Amino acid sequence: MQYCKPVYFDDFSCVAGACPDTCCAGWQIVIDEDSLEKYGEVEGSFGNRLRNSIDWMEGCFYQYDRRCAFLNEADLCDIYSELGPEALCDTCRLYPRHVEEYEGVREWSISLSCPIAARMLLTWQREVPLLEYEDEEEEDLDDFEDFDIMLYTQLVEARKLCLERLWEADFAGESYMTMVLSLCEEMQRCVEEGEYFRIEEVIADFRGRSWNEMEEAESFSQKQELFKLIRGLERLRPEWDEVLSQIEELLYSGGEEAYGEHRATFEEYLEADRVRAAEYENVTKQLLFFFLYTYFCGAVYDDWIYSKGALCVESVRFIRELFLARWIAAGKELTMEDYVELSYRYAREIEHSDENLNELEENFIKKSN
Repeated sequence: MQYCKPVYFDDFSCVAGACPDTCCAGWQIVIDEDSLEKYGEVEGSFGNRLRNSIDWMEGCFYQYDRRCAFLNEADLCDIYSELGPEALCDTCRLYPRHVEEYEGVREWSISLSCPIAARMLLTWQREVPLLEYEDEEEEDLDDFEDFDIMLYTQLVEARKLCLERLWEADFAGESYMTMVLSLCEEMQRCVEEGEYFRIEEVIADFRGRSWNEMEEAESFSQKQELFKLIRGLERLRPEWDEVLSQIEELLYSGGEEAYGEHRATFEEYLEADRVRAAEYENVTKQLLFFFLYTYFCGAVYDDWIYSKGALCVESVRFIRELFLARWIAAGKELTMEDYVELSYRYAREIEHSDENLNELEENFIKKSN
């Protein structure tokens, strides 16, 4: 079995009760079958509490006031305290660690939806090396009978190119993101025409192009369209409504001219301070790395190459709109705390809802046609 993970993967450490936004509240915690079986066998009063605090039909913990039944007033887990860390279900034990499974390969990442992980990701100040290693003792037990190894290899090569250009780029702005989408569009065309072998030629062609040429930015109407799409998704946390209402009021209600003025003033704000501009650039690059590394190669399972690329690019574009709205609301100032908070809030709404991920990808498929 081959493994891949970002260089900082093993540096993550949960801060438990000190977390600014605990992962044990606000969303459903699904329990794996092995843990359900163990919980059913726990004896004594805590065993009774366990069995009475689980929705056995849905296989998840009950919530009270949107908090897990085992999250105490100190924001600590009573299962951990009473039974030890080995008693945690897979979801609680692994989060925010995330794994993508491919034939013979497991790719690990750290989820942006965790505040502590988001800070670790966004404050990383340089290229993110990927550590690759092999464990010959562990067998690949999953069923990959229909796995397209050629397409997977091509996707890995395309992602490698995107990440190389990301770290080389002077600034990962619209030019870079436009090139990512153009590459994905050409690869998607090969798939739709049944000419998978041409994907290698497409990648080679894009490898020889400049990715830093100026491109026209997304139009105001395109930004509004993306906002409407995201606003129409399933809500996981009520606070997200406040964030969306703020962006609508501050960025889009005044029309295109007012938006353009805000954008121009914001760019002047960044350019006026080299440290500030470098921080914004680095945050953008780290976000693009996260989404491309985590989601792009998943196209091997559904052939949705363009929609995977669009999910990555449009997510970063929208998060940057959140930054702009926060900058206006905060008196035209932005801090790393703002970058971290808005990034993890977006990720919590998108990453933890299959419905939201699917709706976004399906919309991007239609958009590409």
